[in-house]
Amino acid sequence: MTANAFERLKERLAEVADLKNAATLLAWDERVMMPPAGAAARADALATVGRLAQERFVSTDVERLLDELRGLEETSAYDSFEASLIRVTRRDFQKASRVPPELVGELRRAAILGLSAWGPAKAESNFEALRPSLEKNLELLQRYIECFDKPEERYDVLLDNYEPGMKTAEVRETFAGLKEELPSLIRAIGEGDDVDASFLSGEFDIDRQRELSLEIVRRFGYTDEEWTLHPTPHAFMSTPGAGDIRLTTTFRPDDLSSLFGTMHEFGHGVYEWGVDRSLARTPLGTGVSLGVHESQSRLWENLVGRSRSFWRFFYPRLQQTFVRQLGAIDDETFYRAVNKVRPSFIRIDADEVTYNMHVILRFEVEQELIDGRLSLADLPAAWNAHMEEYLGVEVPDDTRGVLQDMHWAGGSFGYFPTYSLGNVISVQIWDRLQEDLGDLDERF
Repeated sequence: MTANAFERLKERLAEVADLKNAATLLAWDERVMMPPAGAAARADALATVGRLAQERFVSTDVERLLDELRGLEETSAYDSFEASLIRVTRRDFQKASRVPPELVGELRRAAILGLSAWGPAKAESNFEALRPSLEKNLELLQRYIECFDKPEERYDVLLDNYEPGMKTAEVRETFAGLKEELPSLIRAIGEGDDVDASFLSGEFDIDRQRELSLEIVRRFGYTDEEWTLHPTPHAFMSTPGAGDIRLTTTFRPDDLSSLFGTMHEFGHGVYEWGVDRSLARTPLGTGVSLGVHESQSRLWENLVGRSRSFWRFFYPRLQQTFVRQLGAIDDETFYRAVNKVRPSFIRIDADEVTYNMHVILRFEVEQELIDGRLSLADLPAAWNAHMEEYLGVEVPDDTRGVLQDMHWAGGSFGYFPTYSLGNVISVQIWDRLQEDLGDLDERF
């Protein structure tokens, strides 16, 4: 009977995973292919699929199966497939069963409508155009938080969606150490800065950028059978199922940031690609947390993609492609330029030193919004004040300020701290990697 119960649980979880994969594909299409006028219909479709997935998962059938399988979980090795699947499913079930399926659908609908409003608002530097969507997202998230027992901090509930089990206080402690050290380091580097990076701005054909991006990630492991690469206004990685890794990149005609953006998203993709296929269509068939996910994107973008040895190998190819712009620039000068430390407006373009201050700003502002200590009307001013305090830059407009990221428009509050957690984890992994494999420079 226990074996039958385990198989029935796997069947139900596969159905739920299929619905979530369908939602992932609908969301990917919305951000990459869908014409703007389709937003309302897509919001309805995603709301329906999200609600159905929630209903299938939080049913009494799943609850009975988990109760029946408690003995199998307790008698199986902790790291076995059986014990792990039951344990993770039980945790997910206990959390999901507190949230009404209708609310899940509403959150999905609001996310799509918010993202559809974000693009035009950003283009017009018009925060007020996006504000109603942000108000709706925050209202729904407050209802979501109320579904759970009173937490130590309200932000804990949202953080747990991306970094399971972690508390806001733990993140705050980690960030306090960064916040103590980074500002003085940024100032010290800036005072002695003699790195010329002006040649990184210019005319760089987008089609050639895409060719080079593909050439790089094919060296990393990208194949046409399992991966795709598409342009998008805000880069992301998506996987609607095993063997289907979809990278997106923002290609800009006046710089080469797309190369690093593509490497970043490849890191996300290769993490999902590396998951054992036997775990597909189960809660075990994906990354364990967004912090670990971001450790992979930051590792490939920075520790590999900005390394001297990588560019000694690949720079001649880049130079050959853009002779007029880079023909007189040697590889060491290019390496120093792409690692230049300088405070800037945009998080995704920030160097490794200043990047964490961008994330800490968002983490602190999110808590203020969730706790009601900051109103949305005052958000742009608060953002700008933090940017001046933490990075010493004066934000010229909301496009390069509070509207630069799509996360809040899509309801993703609690996500931002995982970027800096990933930064920290990536270097720990890199240190261990070098201990185990030795110096990688020659291999690169």
